[in-house]
Amino acid sequence: MHSSGRRALLAASTIVGTAAALVLGGTASAGAAADPVLDSGFARTISPGASVNFPTGQHAKAPVGVQNPEFPPGDQDPDAQPDRSQTRQLHPNAISPAGAPIVSGTPVAGSPGLTKSFHALDGFDQRSANNGNQFSVEPPDQGLCAGNGFVLEALNDVLRVYKTSGVPASAVTDLNTFYGYPAAIDRTKIVFGPFITDPTCLFDASTHRWFITVLTLDVDPSTGAFTEGNHLDVAVSKTANPLGGFRIYRLPVQDNGKLGTPKHKGCPCIGDYPHTATDAFAFFATTNEYPFSSAPGVFGNNFNGAQIYAFDKAAMAAGRRANVVQFSNTALQLGRTVVPGFTLAPAQVPDSQYQRANNGTEYFLSSNASAEAQPAGFTGQSTTIGSYAVTNTRSISNSSPALHLSGALLSSERYVQPPQSSQKSGPVPLANFCSTVDCAGDGIIASAEGPLDSNDARMMQTYLANGMLYAALDTGVQINGRLLAGISWFIVNPGTSPSHSSVARQGYLGVAGQNVIYPAVAAMANGSGVMAFTLVGPGFFPSAAYSLVSPTGPTGSVHMAAAGLGPQDGFSEYTGANGPGTAIRPRWGDYGAAVPVGSTVWIASEYIGQKCSFATYQHDQTCGDTRAPLINWGTRISAVNP
Repeated sequence: MHSSGRRALLAASTIVGTAAALVLGGTASAGAAADPVLDSGFARTISPGASVNFPTGQHAKAPVGVQNPEFPPGDQDPDAQPDRSQTRQLHPNAISPAGAPIVSGTPVAGSPGLTKSFHALDGFDQRSANNGNQFSVEPPDQGLCAGNGFVLEALNDVLRVYKTSGVPASAVTDLNTFYGYPAAIDRTKIVFGPFITDPTCLFDASTHRWFITVLTLDVDPSTGAFTEGNHLDVAVSKTANPLGGFRIYRLPVQDNGKLGTPKHKGCPCIGDYPHTATDAFAFFATTNEYPFSSAPGVFGNNFNGAQIYAFDKAAMAAGRRANVVQFSNTALQLGRTVVPGFTLAPAQVPDSQYQRANNGTEYFLSSNASAEAQPAGFTGQSTTIGSYAVTNTRSISNSSPALHLSGALLSSERYVQPPQSSQKSGPVPLANFCSTVDCAGDGIIASAEGPLDSNDARMMQTYLANGMLYAALDTGVQINGRLLAGISWFIVNPGTSPSHSSVARQGYLGVAGQNVIYPAVAAMANGSGVMAFTLVGPGFFPSAAYSLVSPTGPTGSVHMAAAGLGPQDGFSEYTGANGPGTAIRPRWGDYGAAVPVGSTVWIASEYIGQKCSFATYQHDQTCGDTRAPLINWGTRISAVNP
């Protein structure tokens, strides 16, 4: 679909009505009468746009060396691609505060419960899809969903459907084609398509529909420059078969009062980092809202807070016009300090175990050790987490929806910004190549293997299971006197409301001398589950690993789903402002994924599934179609029976 057609489609979104009220919540305390209402929502409707078949006839075309351009012109800094995290924009020495929790190391041993594991999408797939009309992209990120005998992986910027045996059921498909857009770049005409990022997906067991969501940023086709228009694109399958076609809903999120959006301070804005879940009645997406410009925004730090979008799930499943309610006032109160909502992780559920209390309830958890959540003075650490609930979700299908958002801060264990993660030494042909050939024109200055980004202590994936909320985030930990990247995990009792919720269990996971990063935890209805993550350090190449989870939290050793075969050797390792090998933000995923189906938990983590010598790379920069010239990340999908 051409850009003029997209604008006409977006303009079709209409406002049904508006209502908003800001009452800041307080720290949870026993005996509180009720939660304050944070926001009563901004309502509008959207219609389904394009009806698309699952693309067929996709072909890969391996890049012959580095082509110009390799990075989207709308994102001039290839080290960002795009990364709005304010914390990760700081120098790495500024984001590992003292006071990291002291943790006992967990051993690495065995692979209990692992029933299947296969190499999934990788950097070669990304760059070579759609006849090579793609960019080099880091990080991949991971959207994983499973159901009805299929497993679907979506990442930056390709997807693929697999049978549960691990056999591919579709070709590698670029996201631009999947959503009905022109290619990311037409390398014959040098014409640019929209910039798609941050994919997530889920299979909703009650409607038997697949929901695949991305953030799409509009660009000038001739230059690739961002136009500041951006929207959440939600592809909803027509049947329970993900190969059977989709309807595309496009919701504008620039929030400048145009195209049916509310008018927020400092906007037009970007709806960054969408994450999704469903309850019995609504489909939910959350974003972090940043002004496109350097405007201070709501909180004076170029940030407008987390946004929550509730969609009429049944209407979308049926391909009808759907109500949408947007919650913008997600800030909480800590004493006299306003704590902006940041990265609200909506709670997914195993199968269809929704919370039907209060006429339908959806939960969210958040953390607040980031620069966005600490506008009054960044410390990089916290001892509270945010607990939220949207209630009366059944009303989402009414002519005047009456959903309500409430929230509170809960006391928790201390978590801090993690340090960067070292990795085991190994072959780094891109670094060798750029030390021999001038790669500065490609934004790369390289001479040595770099570290991995360990995230910014944001709340990752949340699951509601066995009446509890399971969640985890990245944190710095001290093991034997050494600062490492580890995991802080939580099991939260949601109670009758956020002010009556509490952290029931919590703890840390770390490995002596190594790092564990980007956790994704999922639990089955009985409270047993799996936490997936990347294991990396002096003793391990980036590896796909996991821990088993019980109703009391992670238990036993760290287990290996697939050992890495080489180090990360992608462009963001070598694009630092402080000289070769000192990238400020060496990108390594923004999230992994885990999803239970019956008695199995499917997990996906980034790892390195190949290695290549400099001699081989000089002859073939795809190293036998296992990497792209500038990227070598891979992903691993595994099935675990806890």
